Amino acid sequence: MSDSKPSLFFRLGLAFRAFVGILGDPTFAAAVWRLRHETQGAAPAPAPGALQDTNPDSALQLLALFQRHGRLIDFLQEEVAQYSDAEVGAAVRVVHEGCRKVLREDFVIEPVLAEHEGAAITLNPGFDASAIRPTGNLVGEPPFNGSLAHCGWRAKEVKLPKLAVGHDATVLAPAEVEL
Repeated sequence: MSDSKPSLFFRLGLAFRAFVGILGDPTFAAAVWRLRHETQGAAPAPAPGALQDTNPDSALQLLALFQRHGRLIDFLQEEVAQYSDAEVGAAVRVVHEGCRKVLREDFVIEPVLAEHEGAAITLNPGFDASAIRPTGNLVGEPPFNGSLAHCGWRAKEVKLPKLAVGHDATVLAPAEVEL
């Protein structure tokens, strides 16, 4: 191609190929991101697999919700060896009901794979290793054939309540003082 401006049809074809490439190839997507931001003078894209700091507030908020509705921290902090299986079982029902309520109200969770456990699964080249973890005797290159041991879970939607400005997320459950 010469240095002249490309036609509309050429640009449409190029855009479509770039779109498909970005969706299908994380390395290509990172290269496009770097090219786009380097030409704008922005910071380079993080390297694939690079670690980044996280903000713990959402995790603390979730832990606080599990405590509020299911008394999860109370249960996990308790030494249960001294109790009978029946007593522990009764406590688990309360914890389970409250924590399940949090999951149902604050998240939309779906399986990573829709097949039933035990179903035959083929992992083709390029499978998403962040969503699917092969276990057992992993030798060679994909495709890998196996059976589904666990469907996995993915958060499709997160609906955590908004936090007030200045809220101390490290207080998972305030101390209660009865007067």
